[in-house]
Amino acid sequence: MEFIDFLDKIEVEILQIVEKAGYETAENTKLCLLGKNYAGFLIKKKKEIVICTSNAKKKEGYTILKMNKKDIYERTALRIKKAFRHESVHVAQECNDGNLLKIEGKQSINPSKINALHGSMRISGEEEKERQAYILEDKPKLIKNELRKYCL
Repeated sequence: MEFIDFLDKIEVEILQIVEKAGYETAENTKLCLLGKNYAGFLIKKKKEIVICTSNAKKKEGYTILKMNKKDIYERTALRIKKAFRHESVHVAQECNDGNLLKIEGKQSINPSKINALHGSMRISGEEEKERQAYILEDKPKLIKNELRKYCL
């Protein structure tokens, strides 16, 4: 799968934990056609993370001709990594019997993520879980630890 090429070491480690927990990954499925801004989904019943690599590439202007432009590659990689980490938070929540993760300290969402939060809520209907996923998607080490704690 192409999205794996955009991941760093920590996301590959997260992927390994997700797979050990019995989840699979898919890429560019029909779900990605719901909107060009969607970069990932968790299909709970199938235990599957979907990454919309094509949407992320289009959003950031990544093409074969521009793949060597460092800024475009890095923006695309960041979008894909955040999407994967976001969906991995949902996996940890599912491993915690569908509950929010017990994270110490006050957690607040970055105001730049409010529109994305509303888009995710329209699909999942679960505001607090989505809010937590948006807060934690920037904390890969914490995600890795939470996955270990709840899923293994």
